[in-house]
Amino acid sequence: MSVKTSPLIVPVFLPHAGCPHRCIFCDQRSVTGTATAIPDAGAVQRAMEVYAKNRDSNNRPVQIAFYGGNFLGLPKETTHSMLAAATRFVQSGRVDSIRFSTRPDTIDDERLSLINEYPVSTVEIGAQSMSDRVLDRSRRGHRAIDTIQAVRLLKKFGFETGVQMMVGLPGDDKKTVLHSGRRIAALAPAFVRIYPTIVLAGSPLGRWYTQGRYHPLDLDGAVDLTKRLLILFHSYRIPVIRMGLQASADLETGSAVMAGPYHPAFGHLVYEALFFDTVTTRLGAHPPDGSIDVVVHPRDISKLRGLNNRNLQRLSDRFHPHQVNLQSDPGVDPDSMIVNHHCCPLYGERIDTATSGASS
Repeated sequence: MSVKTSPLIVPVFLPHAGCPHRCIFCDQRSVTGTATAIPDAGAVQRAMEVYAKNRDSNNRPVQIAFYGGNFLGLPKETTHSMLAAATRFVQSGRVDSIRFSTRPDTIDDERLSLINEYPVSTVEIGAQSMSDRVLDRSRRGHRAIDTIQAVRLLKKFGFETGVQMMVGLPGDDKKTVLHSGRRIAALAPAFVRIYPTIVLAGSPLGRWYTQGRYHPLDLDGAVDLTKRLLILFHSYRIPVIRMGLQASADLETGSAVMAGPYHPAFGHLVYEALFFDTVTTRLGAHPPDGSIDVVVHPRDISKLRGLNNRNLQRLSDRFHPHQVNLQSDPGVDPDSMIVNHHCCPLYGERIDTATSGASS
């Protein structure tokens, strides 16, 4: 299954389940909004009951997804019972396939052979970083080579393979983040998720923050680094399917977040920054004498405007035009914009419509 089909996910959260130890940043209760519990097959049935009440009518592929723990680190009998419960819904036609997330150091020939009998299509690896120094400081308990070997093995078995990474971990900086991004891109995963490091009240990192041993990225810094990664992965034609944590009740109320770049619309902020940069890059060499005219695909108009029309205001403040006109047109490629009659791809070099046409 291609991630471009945007499957509807039926999540089954297994907070901390199967984890051999606790990473410094982790508090899955806050992230998932689910209390830690011993996983059982009944969790699949309960997730499907919720799904049945809220099912959309878009006829998208449906996947049961085991998230929040280390799926292949569970006892074998538990792994089998969970997969067997999910498989029954695949066999009934209500679900198309199964996916799960796991640590790279739990992936080996034996485990993959065991799950190969079930309709698992997608496996996500929690790599977090490709710097051994950062992994050590984050108490991950694995090395970058484990991620490399895991991706290769998963591909060998035919699984669609995604990689999750984080920015702003202890010991991280711009250089290590971009280095991690390049090493992950070289593995050619099917997709990537990018998460900023948040200081959660129930995590060991929370104590480090209180003691002054850790200083998180601010929101602008996290957005900028994630934007650079987005551009990097796009250059390798690797989809970034999520940027930022999924909102939960604890995260939304702020009761769980001590510090760090949490924002419920973090991904939107990244795209907002990318659109603003593209416009200003185009106009940098040719500042307007009058109005600024920018046209994008309809799905991108909110990203162009920014939250609370912030980009509109920033463009007015920077260039002082008589007017800023932001418009949508389905004829514009989603990866491009038209700025004062010139096509500007969001990723890569600018292309002039005089030689290339209206879309890149």
